[in-house]
Amino acid sequence: MKKIYTTFQEAVEEIKDHSTIMVGGFGLVGIPENLILGIVESGAKHLTVISNNCGVDDWGLGLLLENKQIDKMIGSYVGENKEFERQVLAGELEVELTPQGSLAEKIRAGGAGIPAFYTPAGVGTPIAEGKEIREFDGREYVLEEALTADVSLVRAARADRFGNLVYNKTARNFNPEIAAAGKVTIAEVEELVEPGELDGDHIHTPGIYVQGLVEGQQEKRIERLTVRQEA
Repeated sequence: MKKIYTTFQEAVEEIKDHSTIMVGGFGLVGIPENLILGIVESGAKHLTVISNNCGVDDWGLGLLLENKQIDKMIGSYVGENKEFERQVLAGELEVELTPQGSLAEKIRAGGAGIPAFYTPAGVGTPIAEGKEIREFDGREYVLEEALTADVSLVRAARADRFGNLVYNKTARNFNPEIAAAGKVTIAEVEELVEPGELDGDHIHTPGIYVQGLVEGQQEKRIERLTVRQEA
């Protein structure tokens, strides 16, 4: 059985100043929003955050930016956050941008114990500056190092007490890879069930990767609302 936390604040107690954390999600889809709020309340600072993006100005990881809790952001997309832009231009935030496919593979490799790999993405661009370049079959590839974290935070729709996780549709996104790449992984889940209630063929993250669980409901905000225009 995994540790079951009763509050989101308790679940993030291992995140201290200068921790490196990974956070699941794509935009606002599949983010562990309550665990992020727990970090906001904890006041942990000088964090390095690895995630696809940094939320929006008033939600998700954007709340940590607003609180000046992040020193460095490693991600692939930053276009929805004006405070992110302001901090970068002001020299308050260090940013490491990575092609999205490379970011996913860097995280997957970290979880698999693979220290580095070669990819053609980024060759001939600033992404490759200072990195090793090798040629295979007449094509150049850049060496990318794997990513791991002190703590990974993910969100799942359902989990059992063994830590097996099931994600809901596109909320799966980066979560399985991030779950595997943390030294400690905490999962925020909408429904916690007893062992045997999940179909083994439908489990996305095996419990071996998960150290703690916390159950709770979410607001599930919409990042950008799009509606059909009436004729």
